[in-house]
Amino acid sequence: MTGVQTCALPISAQAKVLRALQEGKITRVGGDKEISVDVRVIAATNKDLLKEVEGKNFRLDLYHRLGVILIHVPSLNDRKDDIPLLVEKFLQDIADDYGQAKKSIDKKAISALQQHNWTGNIRELRNVVERLIILSGKTITETDVRSHVLPG
Repeated sequence: MTGVQTCALPISAQAKVLRALQEGKITRVGGDKEISVDVRVIAATNKDLLKEVEGKNFRLDLYHRLGVILIHVPSLNDRKDDIPLLVEKFLQDIADDYGQAKKSIDKKAISALQQHNWTGNIRELRNVVERLIILSGKTITETDVRSHVLPG
């Protein structure tokens, strides 16, 4: 297959972003008048942008323009010790959202969550906690995690 684009931002859009950053000007869709803008950009990706540059899916000049300060945030799989704190936070947040009492979770359930492969990172963990809140009793157990989260 030719012309496969793996980057979420097409090359044509990358050129427009680069121009906006370099010149501080944009043109509205369907418009013909340039508008001056003063913006700062915080960008995030789960891709290796240098590999995307090598594969001609990301512009090197845009990479350099965006790469003033690079921060590597390790995946949830690389920081599983954070899971208990994150689960407690999500239990409280979701209880507040639903206007319900916060559920508890037992240590074996936390341990089971720490064994999971979190390909979706923190977003996946939050969704899983919400699912467990909905499908579990007052206390979320290891059995709940094994039944509703981990593949059987």
